[in-house]
Amino acid sequence: MNRRSYLTAMLAAVAGLKESAAQTAKNPIVLHCDLSVDSAKEQEMLRNFRTVFKPAAIKFPGYIDVKMLKLRQAIQGSAPAGVNYRFQLTYESEELRQKWIASDVHKKVWPTIENLLRSKDYAVLLFDTM
Repeated sequence: MNRRSYLTAMLAAVAGLKESAAQTAKNPIVLHCDLSVDSAKEQEMLRNFRTVFKPAAIKFPGYIDVKMLKLRQAIQGSAPAGVNYRFQLTYESEELRQKWIASDVHKKVWPTIENLLRSKDYAVLLFDTM
C-alpha cells in the first residue's frame, strides 16, 4: 500500500468514527453562541479556537463536534446586531456538556475565546436534535 492510499484510508476511518459517534448518540444537543468579535482580535480568536479550545474539547467525554462559523450574509431577515461569528458545539447529551463546562479544562480554555469578544453579553441557544 503506498503512502497516499494509506493516508486516504486513515482519513476515511477517522471520518467514519466521528459519524458513528454522532449516530450513536440518540439525541445529541447543539449549542450556539452568537459572538461579536473585534476585527483586530479575529485572528487571535481563531488561533485560540484551533490550537487551544478545540484540542481540549475533542478529548472530553460526550464530545461530537465544535465549529466556529463566520457570518457571510443574512439571506432572509437580519442577523443579530454586531454578530459576526457563531460558535457551535455538539455533545451527546446536555448532562455531558454540563460536565465539560464545569471542568477545570473548560474554565481554562473558554476564556481564551471569550476574552477576545467585544462583549460577554452574547446569546446562547441550546437545541435538541430531532
